[in-house]
Amino acid sequence: MNLDFSPEDIAFREEVRAFIEENYPEDIKGKHREELTKEQFLSWHQILGKKGWSVPSWPTQYGGTGWTPTQKYIWSEENARADTIMPLPFAVSMVGPVIYTFGSQEHKDRFLPGIVDGTTWWCQGFSEPGAGSDLAGLKTTAVRDGDEWVINGQKTWTTLGQHADWGFFLCRTNPDVKKQEGISFILVKMDTPGVEVRPIIMTDGGHEVNEVWLTDVRVPVDNLVGEENKGWTYAKFLLAHERTGIAGVARSKRGIERLREIASTEYDNGKPLIENPDFAEKISKLEIDLTALEFTELRGLAAVAAGKPPGPESSLLKIKGTEVQQRLTELTIEAVGNYAAPYFRGFPEEGGNRFPIGPDYAHHALPEYLNMRKTSIYGGSNEIQRNIIAKAVLGL
Repeated sequence: MNLDFSPEDIAFREEVRAFIEENYPEDIKGKHREELTKEQFLSWHQILGKKGWSVPSWPTQYGGTGWTPTQKYIWSEENARADTIMPLPFAVSMVGPVIYTFGSQEHKDRFLPGIVDGTTWWCQGFSEPGAGSDLAGLKTTAVRDGDEWVINGQKTWTTLGQHADWGFFLCRTNPDVKKQEGISFILVKMDTPGVEVRPIIMTDGGHEVNEVWLTDVRVPVDNLVGEENKGWTYAKFLLAHERTGIAGVARSKRGIERLREIASTEYDNGKPLIENPDFAEKISKLEIDLTALEFTELRGLAAVAAGKPPGPESSLLKIKGTEVQQRLTELTIEAVGNYAAPYFRGFPEEGGNRFPIGPDYAHHALPEYLNMRKTSIYGGSNEIQRNIIAKAVLGL
């Protein structure tokens, strides 16, 4: 595998960098996800849609760019470098590929354009209170009643579901067969009567995830994607794509750069923290793991470019990628020190306003640390991924 950039790749990098610098919305620069409105979230996605760059990994007939694996790699690197808020994965990396692979032509015509141009917000309805890592144990039901499905049940950890226009839900449509064989993949408009989105407030006080209650929710039979009772197959396909994206190699590389900047600013016994041998060693070990992960990701991109679907390497990427992300936030907390404490995020002033104490880079250190605790769980817990690797790679 040749990792040297060709002159064409270098020119492409320059084109991407210039486009981001000229077109990334000013009102979302430097902001974190929890600070954005729905319109701001979608603004960059919509700009990319007009450019034809919103779904670079899709087949060209559905709006994909036809980029090489190297160009896709450069694209992710440049967006990480600029700290852009990328199009949310629920549409681009999850339901979109399921629809263009397994959906009817009517589904493709109806739903794919809204994903490409960033006008439709999707959420994921998979996990349930009693079916997280054991997703096949889900209890939400969809019962056929004439030309409609009647859905009842509860989903949890529905990320940003409060903004969603549509959701894709796994529902049990046959309770009398092996649990993996009685599940269907159904699309639900989120303003349908009987759909209730309730917020789950996280440890850092943010509202990122929700629980979704479905009570006698009626949707057209045609909202079924693919075949009835084949939803488990489609879910596995979707999760393989999700796990590859969860690795977040380019973002972690940018995170290590920021960590080095912080460690050059924070002091330990009168010297910059980066000069502390123990701390410097921790960063170096993290970089070594990230480099190994990067090569694994590049091999996976090359395989997909050759027409192969994501394989068990997606589980490897998910495990190591989330471990790197968590270690990165842990080291950032260590570097920031006391300023990461929640009570240093601001004391009440007149009028109830709160003004953060300490350097700007410290303000989001703790929320990011807390938020990253979830990465080893969602997309299939890391324990489950190890079981997948044991079976698919080691034959155990």
